[in-house]
Amino acid sequence: MTEMFIKIQITAAMIAGFAGCANQIPTAAVPKTDEPIPIDPSAEAATRPGDLLVVLNKAEATVSLVDPLGEQVVATIPVGVGPHEVAVSADHTLAVVGNYGTREAPGSTLSVIDLNKRLVVRTVELTHRRPHGMQFLTDSSQVLVTVEDSKAVVCVDVLTGDITCEIGTEQEVSHMLVVAPDATRAYVANIRSGTVSVLDLKSNELVTNVPTGKGAEGIDITPDGRELWVTNRGEDTISIIDTQTLKVVATLASAAFPIRARITPDGAYALISNAKSGLVRVFDVKTKQEVRAIDLNAGKGETEGRLFGDRFGDSSVPIGIVITPDGKRAFVAHANADVISVLDLTSWRPVGKLRAGKEPDGMAWVPAK
Repeated sequence: MTEMFIKIQITAAMIAGFAGCANQIPTAAVPKTDEPIPIDPSAEAATRPGDLLVVLNKAEATVSLVDPLGEQVVATIPVGVGPHEVAVSADHTLAVVGNYGTREAPGSTLSVIDLNKRLVVRTVELTHRRPHGMQFLTDSSQVLVTVEDSKAVVCVDVLTGDITCEIGTEQEVSHMLVVAPDATRAYVANIRSGTVSVLDLKSNELVTNVPTGKGAEGIDITPDGRELWVTNRGEDTISIIDTQTLKVVATLASAAFPIRARITPDGAYALISNAKSGLVRVFDVKTKQEVRAIDLNAGKGETEGRLFGDRFGDSSVPIGIVITPDGKRAFVAHANADVISVLDLTSWRPVGKLRAGKEPDGMAWVPAK
């Protein structure tokens, strides 16, 4: 990992230049095309035979299991209406999908997929509506899920279907969440309230709500657990929260409509997808400076029947990001272009495109056994 990032290390003088002149930020791009781009053979070492990319197709109510090396869908699994987010168990045998529903008809189920059998083995009926962000708790069968209509987070045992805990956020549209590396706390981004809820997972209580900005949605935590990176889509900003003081210690600009945040496994970089501008912006976690703006040029597909429709003009609407555990590769789902860009994190170049289904968004990585 160290050697990989030395290649793109930026001196303090260059960083200062970036801060003073935004148009000097390096931009990488690929030619626009409607066809899948074969993955660059020089970058294929980041994936192995048997690796799977789990992709949720919101407009189709399906899950695609994609072989990134073979560049093909190996299974398509029907789930509930409006699948938005997915979590994979620590042993990589189960994937849990939140069936969010539509604006008119809220969803209230989770689909539990056996990744070996490649089918839904349980549908969990919740007593709450609009399940969305989720993450498994350590090595257990418990998954933590936001339920927007209840202004809460629930713990669900996916083997029994039982709800084992419920923690209120007292906030509007509790959407995405992340669990601290030591699993003692969870942090929830609340879109309408513009806050992050801090939850104690030992006492199952709300600790506090931290104001960040309008449209707080994307959220991730550094591997050392010290910082939260939160995207405020209504303000085109990123708030960085110190998890010890629970204070916002920095606010960064990220245009336009920053919607997801993902930190690289070594904690060096933050990748931010911006749905309106179509860019993935890369920030140095230590210096808090933007160091790259990557135009993936994924094109634009049909907008009818999709969550954001034509709200962002010609943007491909990049949303979901997943990074491989070795930190060598990122996958970015474009909801309006029906493609997943493959981004090499050594060269910071787009190296290919994959296809799944209609309106891809939430994703998860399943490494080969």
